[in-house]
Amino acid sequence: METLNDEVESLYRQGQYDRAVVLAKKALQVAEQEGSPYNSSVAVSLNNLALLYHKQGKYAEAESLFKRLLAISEKTLDPDHPRVSTSLNNLALLYNDQGQYVKAEPLFKRSLSILEKALGPDHPDVATSLNNLEMLYQNQGQYANAEPLCKRALSILEKALGPDHPDVATSLNNLALLYSNQGQYAEGEPLCKRALAIREKALGPDHPDVAISLDTLERLYQNQGQYAKAAARCKRSLAIREKALGPDHLDVAASLKTLALLYYKQRKYVEADLLYERSLSISGKALGLDQPDLATSLNNLAMLYYKQGKYADFDLLYKHSLAIREKALGPDHPDVATSLRTLAMLYYKQGQYADFELHYKRSLAIREKALGPDHPDVTQKGT
Repeated sequence: METLNDEVESLYRQGQYDRAVVLAKKALQVAEQEGSPYNSSVAVSLNNLALLYHKQGKYAEAESLFKRLLAISEKTLDPDHPRVSTSLNNLALLYNDQGQYVKAEPLFKRSLSILEKALGPDHPDVATSLNNLEMLYQNQGQYANAEPLCKRALSILEKALGPDHPDVATSLNNLALLYSNQGQYAEGEPLCKRALAIREKALGPDHPDVAISLDTLERLYQNQGQYAKAAARCKRSLAIREKALGPDHLDVAASLKTLALLYYKQRKYVEADLLYERSLSISGKALGLDQPDLATSLNNLAMLYYKQGKYADFDLLYKHSLAIREKALGPDHPDVATSLRTLAMLYYKQGQYADFELHYKRSLAIREKALGPDHPDVTQKGT
């Protein structure tokens, strides 16, 4: 039983999700046949399979398994046991990725409360929970709510683990992103660089976690329009991932997509086209052709076609991307609103005002419902 789950986790780390799902299903079946449906082996197998479905964008399947796991945890353990917190957290992360913030917030808060009670307010696991809740607030543009949580998490980790621990780098990255999203680049950059230095020293210059810090620094430079500096960090991140994870890993696809976007912004359309297509190929092979991650790459490639005047190709790809997001995430997800808004803006530029109004109004309604009327994405001007 343990061997099966170890193989599942190994395949997960390698990005071989289809093979991992087959083994995870087998592990769950074996665990259920061995005894009570509420034993710990069942719980582990359920969690592994749910995490795989989440990664593949199969949100309905993941939700069902996470809910079953939560019910098992609450029935077999004390309601304030840390494992209940883990189940709550995983379900909340799933809702967060679907833009269901109202559902996610109470789960994150209950998870945090359990850990504070069980482990004490200064335990590193409490810091992880704080970072998750902070991320939820960042996603909603609630930066004032996010910042104290992020700073408290950083303080806990520095005190518990020391200032040079890799987990401290994670909190530094989160705080840097928070500042970057608010345009506070001078505050964010030294945090990014400190996180990068910690990971390089602790893990070595070619560790995948170093690539994460490079990504944060890249994003900060990109937000300032410093595309050459951003591209240099992105290229190094890509090289690390190709070496550590192999050329067909989803994290490699993510780096390719980011580098393609940077080339696009510098009007290097030929280079961007090649990178987008390679990224799409990796994502399609790993996840299938109807996953949310693929929709983002299709969006970017469609915009590239638009800039080149290939309007028919743009229209086809962008509408395909929108259909994927609506199917995978639901019609009221903020990412659907993003696709609708972009489509509306391009209709406006082409003088197709009826199509502009239709798509823009639907985008605005989705954002107001999901994010609230005062979120920056709702209040920004349309043209």
